[in-house]
Amino acid sequence: MGKIYADEYQCSSQKKLSDKFLTTKTPIVLKNYVSEWPLTKIAKNSITDGADYLLDFYNDTPVNVVVGDAEIEQRIFYNEDFSGFNFQSLTTSMDNLINRILQYKESKKPPTLYMASTSIEKWLPGFSQDNDIILDKEDVLGSIWIGNRCRIAAHFDLPSNIACCAVGRRTFTLFPPDQIANLYPGPIDFAPGGQPISTVDLKEPNYKKFPRFKEALKNSVVVELEPGDAIIVPSMWWHHVESFDELNILVNYWWRESPKFMGNPSAVLNHALLAIKQLPTDQRQAWREMFDYYIFDENNGDHSHIPEKAKGILGKLDEMNARKIRSMVLNQLNR
Repeated sequence: MGKIYADEYQCSSQKKLSDKFLTTKTPIVLKNYVSEWPLTKIAKNSITDGADYLLDFYNDTPVNVVVGDAEIEQRIFYNEDFSGFNFQSLTTSMDNLINRILQYKESKKPPTLYMASTSIEKWLPGFSQDNDIILDKEDVLGSIWIGNRCRIAAHFDLPSNIACCAVGRRTFTLFPPDQIANLYPGPIDFAPGGQPISTVDLKEPNYKKFPRFKEALKNSVVVELEPGDAIIVPSMWWHHVESFDELNILVNYWWRESPKFMGNPSAVLNHALLAIKQLPTDQRQAWREMFDYYIFDENNGDHSHIPEKAKGILGKLDEMNARKIRSMVLNQLNR
């Protein structure tokens, strides 16, 4: 795969996005997509007024925030030996977080202050009435992220995502899923945001330690977003996010293309680590063939040689079949 460029479109959040956008396999930038949001317009004139506007919707429910010393240089990451993280997690109020961010707005080396994905519906009731998008998808999850200057390591999400840059500037550096080996992922079960992250420092990459990262950069997409812009991040695309201003607010919307009854693929990966990874080479190869036949090879997926009524869990995946498979898996795990 060679160098990829993100398509750019002028678009308004007041118009429904077509399937062309929602099913994209590569990132798409939506210029001025949320530029008419009250939050975006107010904050462009005054950061303080923008913060006050947002907090008018806040219902005083405590939020989880990240605090890092100035020495981490805005990089939210592990500590030196990966025994923990380079930040502290604490619970506070959203207004206290924003007030602290604004206290440091003139500082050249402020501490890193960051609130990750927080439900808009639960914490900011009423905000979406005038600050929302038209998305023809079921079970859309709207979240808000607030912080000062920070760097979020490259990671992936299973759902597709529209990230709306409401306040402050951001740069997204994105990598297609086939670049995973060149990103040097960290631990699966111990990561700052729950998902595995790239262990390469994008700002100062150590090519001696991470030589393959040069190939990842050749296949990357770099997108600079101004307040009011948005980006569509397709499912499983790795993305590094850097925010630049004294106050940065991002609103994003996640959705899955698959039915709710389908399982989480991460559970399959975890079980494969338990059941397959340490098998002898010949057995692992046999299971690779098994997965190709039943899961990945579309040419072998119809099982037309089996009578329809006898296909069992190889039949159409619907809610009833999903429950049957889930029950089988649970029984096997409990043996």
